[in-house]
Amino acid sequence: MKKKILIITTGGTISMKGSADGVVPSLTGKEILLLIPEIDTIADLTLYEFSNIPSPMMTPLKMFELSNIVTKMIDGFDGVVITHGTDTIEETSYMLFLTLQTKKPVIFTAAMRSNEETGLDGPRNLFNAIRVAANENSFDRGVMLAVNDEIFSVREVYKSSTSLTNAFDAPHYGILGMIDVDDIIFYRKSEFRYKFSVEKIETNVDMIKLCAGMSRKFIDYSVQTGAKGIVVEAFGRGNVNPEMQYGIIDAMEKGIPVVITSRVPNGRVLGIYGYEGGAKRLEENGAIMGYDLNGEKARLKLMVLLGLNKSVDEIRQIFKEDKG
Repeated sequence: MKKKILIITTGGTISMKGSADGVVPSLTGKEILLLIPEIDTIADLTLYEFSNIPSPMMTPLKMFELSNIVTKMIDGFDGVVITHGTDTIEETSYMLFLTLQTKKPVIFTAAMRSNEETGLDGPRNLFNAIRVAANENSFDRGVMLAVNDEIFSVREVYKSSTSLTNAFDAPHYGILGMIDVDDIIFYRKSEFRYKFSVEKIETNVDMIKLCAGMSRKFIDYSVQTGAKGIVVEAFGRGNVNPEMQYGIIDAMEKGIPVVITSRVPNGRVLGIYGYEGGAKRLEENGAIMGYDLNGEKARLKLMVLLGLNKSVDEIRQIFKEDKG
């Protein structure tokens, strides 16, 4: 008996074609499915068109709305496949990773090439994502990304190329599995499996990326304009310059949680450097270590925890226990 799979389309390059104005969203969800004639052979499919937007237009509130839709609909299906643009797919999928309670497979997929380019990857990625969602071994593995014949945990993956079809990577962890012509092969489960039951999120959370010689003006502006939380993408192990350190301390003294991540793609922040601006100084003054989460994902997690009305100490403990 074929599995019942819900397909949710949101837009992105997988739905785009070229025009006089450039590459823009063009195809409906039904037209995307028509690109794969054999698609009905692997599952009984139901289509839900959530949106048809470029993924830079996706917002945390839309991500949370999508999570709620999956929650409401998933009882009637064996799994869900969500098509999405690659620019923000790691953020939307991580929001669902944080807020979905289901153990059924929820698989994101995307395309790097629009539907008029030679060697388009969208139809193959969608076909394979449905295969993963319908596979018995996909149960209780968290939200996953299926692209380029590989399967990733969305907690671990990030976009590593602006144009290549193998645009996603998780070098600090590796893939969860691969998609071959005859089978879905899993190698491991992600150790990161935490979930939060959330009725709302706090979207007023800023992110500041550091560069050499940067002043504190951006963090001061965040405080002045009422940010409820701030994520700082720091240097290396979580270090900042002295001026930024004092801006961070001043923000925390006003009760604003500040999460420290790294602008380096791989590895953890850790309070080992004790010089002025070092992560050890920041941690001693109350900064929250984001461990190996990148800034974008730490921001979403902070939105979820603030939506749960967690205190600064509770947020710190959750980041510590989850190791990000």
